[in-house]
Amino acid sequence: MRENIEERVLEVAAYIIEHDATVRSAAIVFDVSKSTVHSDMTKRLPRIDGSTYKKVKVILDRNREERHIRGGEMTRQKYSKMRG
Repeated sequence: MRENIEERVLEVAAYIIEHDATVRSAAIVFDVSKSTVHSDMTKRLPRIDGSTYKKVKVILDRNREERHIRGGEMTRQKYSKMRG
């Protein structure tokens, strides 16, 4: 792996841990696709830094469990704006 990819992986991982961020929000901040962030966190990070991967995995697993709640809330807000 090129050094700059490893740096990006570690920077994104640190951001996710520090901000309790979602894949989507990290992708926006680092101007990469959600697929890139997901691949970086699930495939590259375990090879680069196993302990950081474990921390990120806890956050990503929790986000995956909660995403239906966030999605439902966004939909509710969208339609309440349309009515008002």
